[in-house]
Amino acid sequence: MAQVSSISLGFGTAGFESRSLAVQSVKEALEVGYRHLDTAQQYSHSAAVGEAIAETDVPREEIFVATKLHSKNLTHEAVLTETRAILDRLGLDTIDLLYVHWPAHTYGPAETFGAMGELVESGAVRRVGGCNFTVDLLREAIATSPVPLFANQIEMHPFLPQADLLETCRAEGIEVVAHTPLAGGAVFRSDVLRDIATERGATVPQVVLAWLLGRPACPIPKATGDHIGENYAATALELTSAERARIDAIEEEHRVVDYDFAPWSR
Repeated sequence: MAQVSSISLGFGTAGFESRSLAVQSVKEALEVGYRHLDTAQQYSHSAAVGEAIAETDVPREEIFVATKLHSKNLTHEAVLTETRAILDRLGLDTIDLLYVHWPAHTYGPAETFGAMGELVESGAVRRVGGCNFTVDLLREAIATSPVPLFANQIEMHPFLPQADLLETCRAEGIEVVAHTPLAGGAVFRSDVLRDIATERGATVPQVVLAWLLGRPACPIPKATGDHIGENYAATALELTSAERARIDAIEEEHRVVDYDFAPWSR
Protein backbone atom coordinates (compact mmCIF):
# COMPACT_ATOMS: atom_id res chain seq x y z
CA MET A 1 0.00 0.00 0.00
CA ALA A 2 1.20 3.51 -0.81
CA GLN A 3 2.50 5.68 2.00
CA VAL A 4 0.01 8.36 3.08
CA SER A 5 0.14 11.52 5.15
CA SER A 6 -0.18 11.02 8.90
CA ILE A 7 -3.07 13.52 8.97
CA SER A 8 -4.77 12.01 5.91
CA LEU A 9 -7.50 13.80 3.99
CA GLY A 10 -8.54 17.16 5.41
CA PHE A 11 -11.63 19.31 4.99
CA GLY A 12 -11.20 22.90 3.84
CA THR A 13 -13.50 25.64 5.10
CA ALA A 14 -12.74 28.59 2.81
CA GLY A 15 -15.44 30.32 0.81
CA PHE A 16 -18.72 29.09 2.26
CA GLU A 17 -21.58 31.40 1.33
CA SER A 18 -23.03 31.51 4.83
CA ARG A 19 -22.31 30.54 8.40
CA SER A 20 -25.15 28.03 8.39
CA LEU A 21 -23.76 26.29 5.31
CA ALA A 22 -20.31 26.19 6.92
CA VAL A 23 -21.69 24.62 10.11
CA GLN A 24 -23.75 22.09 8.17
CA SER A 25 -20.87 21.13 5.87
CA VAL A 26 -18.33 20.70 8.68
CA LYS A 27 -20.77 18.54 10.64
CA GLU A 28 -21.43 16.41 7.55
CA ALA A 29 -17.69 16.07 6.97
CA LEU A 30 -17.15 14.83 10.51
CA GLU A 31 -20.03 12.38 10.17
CA VAL A 32 -18.55 10.99 6.94
CA GLY A 33 -15.17 10.42 8.56
CA TYR A 34 -12.99 13.51 8.10
CA ARG A 35 -10.96 14.25 11.21
CA HIS A 36 -8.77 17.12 9.98
CA LEU A 37 -10.39 20.56 9.68
CA ASP A 38 -8.54 23.45 8.02
CA THR A 39 -9.52 27.06 8.60
CA ALA A 40 -7.92 30.52 8.82
CA GLN A 41 -8.44 34.04 10.11
CA GLN A 42 -9.26 35.38 6.67
CA TYR A 43 -11.87 32.69 5.93
CA SER A 44 -14.19 34.27 8.57
CA HIS A 45 -15.74 30.93 9.49
CA SER A 46 -13.83 30.05 12.66
CA ALA A 47 -16.93 30.43 14.81
CA ALA A 48 -18.88 28.16 12.47
CA VAL A 49 -16.17 25.50 12.66
CA GLY A 50 -16.25 25.73 16.45
CA GLU A 51 -20.04 25.46 16.46
CA ALA A 52 -19.89 22.32 14.32
CA ILE A 53 -17.29 20.75 16.61
CA ALA A 54 -19.45 21.54 19.64
CA GLU A 55 -22.53 19.99 18.05
CA THR A 56 -20.99 16.82 16.61
CA ASP A 57 -20.85 13.49 18.41
CA VAL A 58 -17.20 13.08 17.37
CA PRO A 59 -14.96 13.55 20.44
CA ARG A 60 -12.76 16.66 20.34
CA GLU A 61 -9.63 14.56 20.86
CA GLU A 62 -10.29 12.82 17.53
CA ILE A 63 -10.48 16.09 15.59
CA PHE A 64 -7.34 17.78 14.26
CA VAL A 65 -7.99 21.53 14.00
CA ALA A 66 -5.62 23.65 11.93
CA THR A 67 -5.83 27.40 11.47
CA LYS A 68 -3.71 30.23 10.11
CA LEU A 69 -2.58 33.65 11.24
CA HIS A 70 -3.09 36.48 8.75
CA SER A 71 0.16 37.89 7.37
CA LYS A 72 -0.62 41.26 8.99
CA ASN A 73 -0.74 39.62 12.43
CA LEU A 74 2.74 38.12 12.67
CA THR A 75 4.55 40.42 15.09
CA HIS A 76 5.29 38.91 18.50
CA GLU A 77 2.40 40.62 20.29
CA ALA A 78 -0.05 40.08 17.43
CA VAL A 79 0.72 36.36 17.27
CA LEU A 80 -0.13 36.01 20.96
CA THR A 81 -3.24 38.20 21.01
CA GLU A 82 -4.68 37.03 17.69
CA THR A 83 -4.22 33.37 18.56
CA ARG A 84 -6.15 33.88 21.79
CA ALA A 85 -8.90 35.56 19.76
CA ILE A 86 -8.96 32.62 17.35
CA LEU A 87 -9.31 30.20 20.25
CA ASP A 88 -12.22 32.25 21.57
CA ARG A 89 -13.97 32.20 18.18
CA LEU A 90 -13.43 28.46 17.83
CA GLY A 91 -14.53 27.87 21.41
CA LEU A 92 -11.50 25.65 21.97
CA ASP A 93 -8.72 25.48 24.53
CA THR A 94 -6.06 24.31 22.09
CA ILE A 95 -5.25 24.57 18.39
CA ASP A 96 -3.69 21.40 16.97
CA LEU A 97 -1.76 23.22 14.24
CA LEU A 98 -1.13 26.95 13.87
CA TYR A 99 0.23 28.16 10.53
CA VAL A 100 1.77 31.34 9.21
CA HIS A 101 -0.65 31.89 6.31
CA TRP A 102 1.79 33.85 4.13
CA PRO A 103 5.44 34.71 4.87
CA ALA A 104 4.82 38.36 4.01
CA HIS A 105 3.97 41.79 5.45
CA THR A 106 4.70 41.58 9.21
CA TYR A 107 6.40 38.18 9.03
CA GLY A 108 9.82 37.85 10.61
CA PRO A 109 11.14 34.31 11.11
CA ALA A 110 12.65 34.78 14.57
CA GLU A 111 9.91 37.04 15.94
CA THR A 112 6.96 35.16 14.46
CA PHE A 113 8.06 31.62 15.24
CA GLY A 114 9.45 32.76 18.58
CA ALA A 115 5.95 33.85 19.61
CA MET A 116 4.44 30.68 18.18
CA GLY A 117 6.93 28.70 20.24
CA GLU A 118 5.65 30.47 23.36
CA LEU A 119 2.13 29.37 22.46
CA VAL A 120 3.30 25.78 22.16
CA GLU A 121 5.03 26.03 25.53
CA SER A 122 1.84 27.40 27.13
CA GLY A 123 -0.30 24.63 25.65
CA ALA A 124 -2.48 26.94 23.55
CA VAL A 125 -1.01 25.44 20.38
CA ARG A 126 0.27 21.91 19.81
CA ARG A 127 2.15 22.30 16.52
CA VAL A 128 3.29 25.06 14.17
CA GLY A 129 3.79 25.29 10.45
CA GLY A 130 4.02 27.51 7.42
CA CYS A 131 1.85 28.05 4.37
CA ASN A 132 3.14 28.97 0.95
CA PHE A 133 6.78 28.73 2.05
CA THR A 134 9.39 28.23 -0.66
CA VAL A 135 12.30 25.86 -0.09
CA ASP A 136 14.55 28.74 1.03
CA LEU A 137 11.95 30.21 3.39
CA LEU A 138 11.22 26.78 4.80
CA ARG A 139 14.89 26.14 5.55
CA GLU A 140 15.18 29.57 7.15
CA ALA A 141 12.17 28.83 9.36
CA ILE A 142 13.53 25.42 10.33
CA ALA A 143 16.80 27.03 11.40
CA THR A 144 15.04 29.83 13.30
CA SER A 145 12.00 28.32 14.99
CA PRO A 146 12.42 27.23 18.64
CA VAL A 147 9.94 24.40 17.99
CA PRO A 148 9.89 21.93 15.08
CA LEU A 149 7.82 22.77 12.03
CA PHE A 150 5.11 20.17 11.59
CA ALA A 151 3.74 21.08 8.16
CA ASN A 152 4.06 23.28 5.10
CA GLN A 153 0.76 23.96 3.36
CA ILE A 154 1.25 24.69 -0.33
CA GLU A 155 -0.75 24.70 -3.52
CA MET A 156 -0.35 21.25 -5.01
CA HIS A 157 -2.18 19.43 -7.80
CA PRO A 158 -1.24 17.64 -11.05
CA PHE A 159 -0.51 20.99 -12.73
CA LEU A 160 1.73 22.19 -9.87
CA PRO A 161 3.39 19.07 -8.40
CA GLN A 162 5.99 21.03 -6.37
CA ALA A 163 8.57 18.22 -6.51
CA ASP A 164 11.39 20.23 -4.89
CA LEU A 165 9.24 21.30 -1.95
CA LEU A 166 7.87 17.79 -1.53
CA GLU A 167 11.37 16.34 -1.38
CA THR A 168 12.61 19.02 1.02
CA CYS A 169 9.69 18.45 3.38
CA ARG A 170 10.12 14.70 3.21
CA ALA A 171 13.83 15.02 4.04
CA GLU A 172 13.05 17.31 6.99
CA GLY A 173 10.20 15.18 8.34
CA ILE A 174 7.64 17.91 7.59
CA GLU A 175 4.10 17.10 6.48
CA VAL A 176 2.93 18.52 3.15
CA VAL A 177 -0.65 19.81 3.17
CA ALA A 178 -2.06 20.48 -0.30
CA HIS A 179 -4.38 23.45 -0.68
CA THR A 180 -6.29 24.09 -3.92
CA PRO A 181 -5.98 20.35 -4.71
CA LEU A 182 -8.46 20.48 -7.60
CA ALA A 183 -6.73 23.48 -9.21
CA GLY A 184 -9.84 25.62 -9.08
CA GLY A 185 -11.70 23.08 -11.22
CA ALA A 186 -9.02 22.79 -13.91
CA VAL A 187 -8.59 19.08 -13.15
CA PHE A 188 -11.90 18.39 -14.90
CA ARG A 189 -10.40 19.53 -18.21
CA SER A 190 -7.58 16.97 -18.16
CA ASP A 191 -8.01 14.02 -20.55
CA VAL A 192 -5.56 11.98 -18.47
CA LEU A 193 -7.49 12.48 -15.25
CA ARG A 194 -10.87 11.93 -16.90
CA ASP A 195 -9.64 8.72 -18.54
CA ILE A 196 -8.29 7.28 -15.29
CA ALA A 197 -11.51 8.22 -13.50
CA THR A 198 -13.58 6.43 -16.14
CA GLU A 199 -11.35 3.35 -16.05
CA ARG A 200 -11.58 3.12 -12.27
CA GLY A 201 -15.26 4.00 -11.94
CA ALA A 202 -14.26 7.01 -9.85
CA THR A 203 -14.68 10.77 -10.04
CA VAL A 204 -11.91 13.07 -11.23
CA PRO A 205 -11.57 14.61 -7.74
CA GLN A 206 -11.24 11.13 -6.22
CA VAL A 207 -8.40 10.33 -8.62
CA VAL A 208 -6.59 13.61 -7.87
CA LEU A 209 -7.04 13.28 -4.11
CA ALA A 210 -5.83 9.66 -4.18
CA TRP A 211 -2.77 10.76 -6.18
CA LEU A 212 -2.00 13.44 -3.60
CA LEU A 213 -2.50 11.12 -0.62
CA GLY A 214 -0.03 8.67 -2.10
CA ARG A 215 2.76 11.18 -2.75
CA PRO A 216 2.31 11.49 0.33
CA ALA A 217 0.51 14.78 0.91
CA CYS A 218 -2.62 15.79 2.78
CA PRO A 219 -5.17 17.46 0.48
CA ILE A 220 -7.78 19.73 2.04
CA PRO A 221 -10.63 20.07 -0.46
CA LYS A 222 -13.64 22.19 0.41
CA ALA A 223 -16.98 20.66 -0.53
CA THR A 224 -20.70 20.76 0.14
CA GLY A 225 -23.52 18.25 -0.16
CA ASP A 226 -22.82 14.91 -1.80
CA HIS A 227 -19.32 15.99 -2.81
CA ILE A 228 -18.22 15.77 0.84
CA GLY A 229 -18.68 12.00 0.91
CA GLU A 230 -17.53 11.54 -2.69
CA ASN A 231 -14.22 13.22 -1.92
CA TYR A 232 -13.73 11.21 1.26
CA ALA A 233 -14.06 7.99 -0.76
CA ALA A 234 -10.66 8.86 -2.25
CA THR A 235 -9.10 7.47 0.93
CA ALA A 236 -10.13 3.99 -0.26
CA LEU A 237 -8.84 4.45 -3.82
CA GLU A 238 -5.29 3.25 -4.39
CA LEU A 239 -3.85 4.13 -7.76
CA THR A 240 -1.51 1.76 -9.56
CA SER A 241 2.06 2.79 -10.27
CA ALA A 242 1.15 3.05 -13.95
CA GLU A 243 -1.77 5.37 -13.19
CA ARG A 244 0.41 7.51 -10.97
CA ALA A 245 3.03 7.71 -13.72
CA ARG A 246 0.39 8.92 -16.19
CA ILE A 247 -0.57 11.71 -13.81
CA ASP A 248 3.06 12.56 -13.08
CA ALA A 249 3.64 12.93 -16.83
CA ILE A 250 1.02 15.68 -17.26
CA GLU A 251 2.87 18.57 -18.87
CA GLU A 252 0.42 21.41 -18.30
CA GLU A 253 1.62 23.74 -15.55
CA HIS A 254 -0.16 26.58 -13.81
CA ARG A 255 -0.62 28.11 -10.40
CA VAL A 256 -4.10 29.11 -9.20
CA VAL A 257 -3.37 31.12 -6.04
CA ASP A 258 -0.98 34.01 -6.62
CA TYR A 259 -0.44 37.49 -5.20
CA ASP A 260 2.10 40.25 -5.68
CA PHE A 261 3.34 39.64 -2.14
CA ALA A 262 3.77 35.88 -2.65
CA PRO A 263 7.40 34.82 -2.09
CA TRP A 264 7.78 33.46 -5.63
CA SER A 265 6.59 36.82 -7.03
CA ARG A 266 9.08 39.00 -5.15
